Amino acid sequence: MPPTIELIGRDDDAAELVARLSDSDGPRGVTLVGIAGVGKTSLGLVVSHRAATAYPGGVAGIVITEGLSVGEMLSGIAAVFGVGRADDLTGHFAGRAALLFVDGVERAPETGAEALSRLLDQLPAMRFLATGRHPVGLPAERVWPLAPLVAPPPETANTIAAISAYPAVGLFLDRLGRVRHTELEPDEIEPLATLVRRLGGIPLAIELAAARGRVLTIPEILERYGDRVLDLDRPAGAPDGVVSLRDAVAASYRLLNAGEQHALRRLAMFRYRWSLALAEQITEGTQTDGADVVHLLDRLLELGLLNVRGRRTFRFRLLDVVRDYSAERAAAADELTDARRRHALVFADLAQQIAPDLIGTGLTDAATRLDDVVGDLGTALAFAAAEDPQTALRIAAALPRWWRFRGRDVSGRQWLRRLLDDPRTADADPATRAWAKVGLAQLALEHGAGAEEIGSATAAVAEFERLGSGAGQLAAHTQLASLWMTIGGHDQARRHGAAALALARESGRIRDMAVAENNLTWHEIREGTCRPRDGASPRSTSWPAGAARSGCGRWR
Repeated sequence: MPPTIELIGRDDDAAELVARLSDSDGPRGVTLVGIAGVGKTSLGLVVSHRAATAYPGGVAGIVITEGLSVGEMLSGIAAVFGVGRADDLTGHFAGRAALLFVDGVERAPETGAEALSRLLDQLPAMRFLATGRHPVGLPAERVWPLAPLVAPPPETANTIAAISAYPAVGLFLDRLGRVRHTELEPDEIEPLATLVRRLGGIPLAIELAAARGRVLTIPEILERYGDRVLDLDRPAGAPDGVVSLRDAVAASYRLLNAGEQHALRRLAMFRYRWSLALAEQITEGTQTDGADVVHLLDRLLELGLLNVRGRRTFRFRLLDVVRDYSAERAAAADELTDARRRHALVFADLAQQIAPDLIGTGLTDAATRLDDVVGDLGTALAFAAAEDPQTALRIAAALPRWWRFRGRDVSGRQWLRRLLDDPRTADADPATRAWAKVGLAQLALEHGAGAEEIGSATAAVAEFERLGSGAGQLAAHTQLASLWMTIGGHDQARRHGAAALALARESGRIRDMAVAENNLTWHEIREGTCRPRDGASPRSTSWPAGAARSGCGRWR
């Protein structure tokens, strides 16, 4: 076995693997999987050395090469354990436990699976630790997807002490120190954190980027490679086996069948974390359509192309370099625009699904659901505004309450105005356009520009009346009551408030009845009167159980 090496950021992985391999009831085999350059071989070597005390029969390793036959592999294994033939291994070990480290099973997958299967049958006390871009495929095997190193999140303080606590930064600084012997400048700290995040925590990417520190400052490395990490190539004079980052990702991509590749190109449209339901929707219409998307995600996780977080609810994310490479493949297949359009449609559906919950006691939870996908919502809206404005309008029309709740009323109103003024949305769904106009009124009112959108809300009333939408009419009249009050149009405000109350009563919407009653009460307080509404006294209103009123039906 080669000598052990120093690991950075793999202490937890190493400790747990050693514990499993040292446990007499542990698995017969463990395979570390992941894309090239994630550190499988380094971790495997360290674990093999640390677990050696549990194997009195010895620990030895073999590197698989392409074209290797089963006989050649078995002979090689016998040789590293110091015997002449594989058949002699049984007598050599005499029942003692032994550990075999196998590096690179993807180079000859069928050979590796057959040879290891024979050894496990022949030697009950033997175990193996393997590395590969995919598992060996044996029943006794336990797969260990190796995640990239942890990088500092964006909210981390921009101090060297804070960011260097993260393994990805620690590895970068270690490798940078081999080519540069000066301390970091203060203006390099923030770019370093950003660069390491962009490198996705993949050791190969970190090492290739740090090697540029011989001739570039960290801000220069970020500027040159931050948006094209896949262009990090192997440096001149690099030892055999060191590949470019693009080649490393391409090798794993080629392990997928055509349908899986097609689905991966769709999943690459997600910028941030996503759910199983979103994965099912975005892969609809691909070559995997109709297949269980759970199998696809499990396959991507098995190959180390995907990571997952969560306990009760899982959220998934492709490695950044995998996403970038898959997006390149989508562009090469002339399907990038269609894939991005599908992404926008998925988020339009999601926004419309959540919109009705953005009210009352459900507002905070619904807003949090949108917060969780805010990056993808923004990406979808920006793309659709240019390429598919009717879908963009669907997204924007569903978001005014969220924008208002999160203090984005000005930017939200700008989006709605831009999209409504776009001639390509003139023949969009009339209800969507009407709700967008109500949203304009809501957001304008929030920052003192309500008078500018009276016309929008009035047009929405007329459209909802034509469509026969009571809910739409109620929302538009309620907004108009508030808009007219801001400019002193009290009679108009009362008229719209009364219309809103009548619609709320007709539909039995208790909350909206309360809002309309409250608006009219303030109007009457201004006038110094307290008149019955629509021929009924305030006492005739159906009030929520436990609610209290004072004067003119006002809530207290």
